[in-house]
Amino acid sequence: MTMHFNGPRVALIAVACLLTVSACGGDPAEPAASERLAAPELLAAPAPDEPGRSRDVAADGDVGERVVTVEDTDEPAVANLDPDLLAALEDATDDAAEDGITVQINSGWRDADYQSRLLDEAIEEHGSREEALRWVSTPDESAHVTGDAVDVGPTDAAYWMSRYGSEYGLCQTFANEIWHYELTVEPGGTCPPPRSDSAS
Repeated sequence: MTMHFNGPRVALIAVACLLTVSACGGDPAEPAASERLAAPELLAAPAPDEPGRSRDVAADGDVGERVVTVEDTDEPAVANLDPDLLAALEDATDDAAEDGITVQINSGWRDADYQSRLLDEAIEEHGSREEALRWVSTPDESAHVTGDAVDVGPTDAAYWMSRYGSEYGLCQTFANEIWHYELTVEPGGTCPPPRSDSAS
C-alpha cells in the first residue's frame, strides 16, 4: 500500500512527535508531558488528613493561586470579611461585570499567623523591617486581619475600582497599593487621599 503525505501535515506530525514522546513510540505507560503538567493537583491531591491540603492553606486566608471571587463564600478569605465590606464588594463586582471587568479577590481576611508570615517574607524580600512595613502591616495593625480590607485584581479590576469604588464606599487606602481597598466612606462619598504606604 502506498501512503501519500502532504508537506504541512508531515511537519505537523513531526512537531507533535517532538512535543509528546509517548505519542510516537515512547513508553505507552508514561503519560504525555502535557498530561503530566495539565492537572498535577488532580493526580496528587492530598488526602483530607494530610498536611498541605487545600483546606489547611485556605483556612488562614491564603487563596494561593486559586481564582477567588465574592461568590466563593467557602473561602475563609471571603467568608470572614466584614459583612458591609463584602456587600459593597458584591455590588461593585456586579457592576464591574457589566463593564466587562472580572473582579477577583487576591487577598481578603487573613489570620494573624498568615499576616506574620507575610511580614517575615517581606522583610526578607526588602532587606529590612522598616522597608517591609511599607508593604505589609503587622498582625496588630493589618486591616486584613480584622476582615476590613481586600486586595483586588487583576490590574484592570484594580483600575476600575480606583475609578468607581467610592460609589460603593470602597477606597484605595495606600498610594503604593492600587489593589488594596477598604470601606471608608458612605456609598457615593469622596474618598480621602490615600496614605503613601502602610507605614505612614
